[in-house]
Amino acid sequence: MDPMISLGQKNTLAEYMILSGADNRPPMLDKDLYDSWKSRMELYMKNREHGRMILESVEHGPLIWPIVKENGVIRTKKYAELSAAEKIQADCDMKAANIILQGLPTDIYSLVNHHRVAKDL
Repeated sequence: MDPMISLGQKNTLAEYMILSGADNRPPMLDKDLYDSWKSRMELYMKNREHGRMILESVEHGPLIWPIVKENGVIRTKKYAELSAAEKIQADCDMKAANIILQGLPTDIYSLVNHHRVAKDL
């Protein structure tokens, strides 16, 4: 494909998407081409803001939320109490799960949508 596609030509929808830089949807899983989908999904994740953190969430699991002792009671920190880096990681954990779920066909999505952790997906 010509890297400079003319808008005057009759273009396909895919060409218009390339022209507009549309990369807002993750690749859809084709059950027969899992390895290809996995590779494209990794590239898609890496291309997001904090992409390496998103991919690490998939490969190694989510942030283990820190605990705090308050009035003699141990509890998990609330989101507002996390450090800036921990907040980014928590957000990346959520993004990772959402990206994977958006890349699944309906029949597979319905089997796994109860999972909230990307590594489990």
